[in-house]
Order: sequence, then C-alpha cells, then structure tokens
Amino acid sequence: MKDSEHPFFRPLWRRVAVVAVCVIWSIIEFATGTPFWGVIALGFAGYGVWQFFYLYNPVDEVKPPVETEPKE
Repeated sequence: MKDSEHPFFRPLWRRVAVVAVCVIWSIIEFATGTPFWGVIALGFAGYGVWQFFYLYNPVDEVKPPVETEPKE
C-alpha cells in the first residue's frame, strides 16, 4: 500500500476491497483469540483508509479534444 497513486488503485471498488479484506482479516483474528494479529490487521485497515480515501488524489486523465469538423 506504499504506492497508493498506482493505476491499479484508480477504480474505487479496488480501494474499498483492499480495506474490506483488512477489516475482515482483523475480525477473524479477534474471533480466533489472537488479538495481537487482530490489532495489526486493524492497523493495516486504518492505514488503507488514510491512504486510499483521505490522502488519495486521483490523476485526471487528459483526453485529446474530439474534432467534429475536418480541417482544410
């Protein structure tokens, strides 16, 4: 999650999925009685929220203008 500006993370659903997996992992760790790893996974989720939703600045793709009339 170091490179949050990577094109892989441009779609919102991928950023949500990464954070959701970390939260689910944390819940599983707490449920199985390993709170140390649960806190670590929860820390990953918090870091993901910070990087992917708070600091995330999507790159605007510049598309060339579409010409409707041919040039002479």
